[in-house]
Amino acid sequence: QVQLVESGGGLVQPGGSLRLSCAASGSISRFNVMGWYRQAPGKQREAVATISRPSISNYADSVKGRFTISRDNAKNTVYLQMNSLKPEDTAVYYCNYRDRDNVIWGQGTQVTVSS
Repeated sequence: QVQLVESGGGLVQPGGSLRLSCAASGSISRFNVMGWYRQAPGKQREAVATISRPSISNYADSVKGRFTISRDNAKNTVYLQMNSLKPEDTAVYYCNYRDRDNVIWGQGTQVTVSS
């Protein structure tokens, strides 16, 4: 089984930056996709960014040019650097791990963008 531990959420002013981290442990497949999803109050969960192993990344249109996803395979960790944050980025952010046999979610971390 795979476990995910997220960190890095918090409160930030509009225009600010945050970096989220998600560390995976357990039976990590050599071929997997990790990513970040978010869910705002009253809205469905949506994909923010994903990155495969090897590193091919995809982004939601709403975050392109502002967010950067990266991964450190030696540490089984994925990062989401969020710059130029907007109030509409406020949500619970969930880390996700997928391989051929598993889909695993993290517990979620709150990101609030407000002045």
